[in-house]
Amino acid sequence: MKIRSMLGAGLLCFFGGAGGVAAQEIKFGYNGDLSGGPSAEAGLATLLGTRTAIDEINAKGGLLGRQIRLIIRDDLGQPPKSIQNMSDLIDNEKVVAVMGPPNSGNALAWKHIPNQKKVPTIIPSTATALTTPVVPGADNYMFRVSVVDRMQVSALLAYAKASGSEKVGFAAETTGYGQGGLDDMQELGKKYGITPVSIEKFGFNDTDMTSQLAKMRSAGVDTMIVWAQGAPIGQLVRSMEKMNYYPRLLTSWASNQPSFYNVAGPKLAELPVFLQSISSIRTLTPPQKELFEKVRSGLPSESVFVFTAHAYDAVNLLAKAITQARSVEGDPVRRALEDLEGTHAGVMKVYEAPFSSSSHEALTPADYQWTAWRNGELAGFSDDISQSLRTSDFILD
Repeated sequence: MKIRSMLGAGLLCFFGGAGGVAAQEIKFGYNGDLSGGPSAEAGLATLLGTRTAIDEINAKGGLLGRQIRLIIRDDLGQPPKSIQNMSDLIDNEKVVAVMGPPNSGNALAWKHIPNQKKVPTIIPSTATALTTPVVPGADNYMFRVSVVDRMQVSALLAYAKASGSEKVGFAAETTGYGQGGLDDMQELGKKYGITPVSIEKFGFNDTDMTSQLAKMRSAGVDTMIVWAQGAPIGQLVRSMEKMNYYPRLLTSWASNQPSFYNVAGPKLAELPVFLQSISSIRTLTPPQKELFEKVRSGLPSESVFVFTAHAYDAVNLLAKAITQARSVEGDPVRRALEDLEGTHAGVMKVYEAPFSSSSHEALTPADYQWTAWRNGELAGFSDDISQSLRTSDFILD
């Protein structure tokens, strides 16, 4: 399996020693795409950040005087496999927490499991519904250190409105990820006073979107907001080239993926504008640069370093909660995450009360950066419109 050659077979078992040692370990689980799906590079980067943080914690003595053992499961980018992995990690391996996956569709398929089993889970995936309680008012064990679809959508709608666009179109892939984003676009669009003149859908594996684009062009769409994974966005811009039709293109952060760039190619890759929490390797903060230099040899691609950074912070916030709770039991750890004391200097920012009982989002729109591909690299994007926007312009309620 690819992860063995890349990150080392030893990762699968930090301490393969005697049963007495194993009994004293604290088990964390990782469940994500590592080899088979479109999010594999993001999954590998997330695992790399998880492992790096755990290695550092173990080197300092572990948690509550015990070492952390990471149990890894590859979900192959497939929801059924991801569900199976989650049950295995919680029921059989008895992990006390789970990290991953970057694939929102997979996490949506099993978010009820950690909530039912009371196992804190911190995700890098972005679908809005992932961190909402399964039942309103219920205890919620799903936390996130990443950007959030609803917050991204709000910023893109604010951009479209500020641009003076007269005819906006929405497009989304037919997966749970795409349709969740489309729901956010339609709901928030009403609050911005934006009524799409065309709404189009396409499958994840579609390679020709000219029929959908023809309808967009016929409707006069001059700004398109698209929610999809990397490869289908790549096919969309290739279809734009076939038709010589280039509306302003605002997309989900999946345009940061190598899968998008590889399909689109260098020229077309520069069409989308999107948001993420790290816009460029060239503008890393000192803490980010330190982590980047530490992990760069293990990164499948520099463009997915953001997943490494998110996972690294997620593990350290979880460790802080376990230390504060003086327990690895689910309920005390959840409550500690929701009421973390003091501050924590992460690589993304200095966290102060990153979570609460009503919000399980560690990053906010203030942490987002406008991004685009330029000359084969991710780069910060800036124009008169983006410069005019403030986070107070974003409608999130």
